[in-house]
Amino acid sequence: MRFEIPDDCRYLETHEWARRDGDTVRIGITDFAQDELGDIVFVELPAAGETVEADTEFGVVESIKAVSDLYAPVSGEVVAVNDDLADAPEFVNDDPFGDGWMLEIDPSDEAEFDDLLSPDEYEAQTA
Repeated sequence: MRFEIPDDCRYLETHEWARRDGDTVRIGITDFAQDELGDIVFVELPAAGETVEADTEFGVVESIKAVSDLYAPVSGEVVAVNDDLADAPEFVNDDPFGDGWMLEIDPSDEAEFDDLLSPDEYEAQTA
């Protein structure tokens, strides 16, 4: 099966994606990750105003199969959270790179984004 891997995102080995959106970085989990997890029933995210550190846990996603930690691709302040996921966690399954986004972060270190996996590197990892 071939998974969606948008060219405008960078990736973590733990299957989170990051996309620059103006001055912020939007974050979610990949198509591969949502497929592996199965039907997502709950997403726990930090509140706006909290800070996250790259490569550390920022939340949890729970599916009918498993509970999985979420890791931050970049460090910075959480400036937006997708509150729609509280009532509709299935957005993560239906549209992981669109309506299923999780956080927007004001990055504290731009270089962290550049150190993430490229689409080709991530595709090689999931092949």
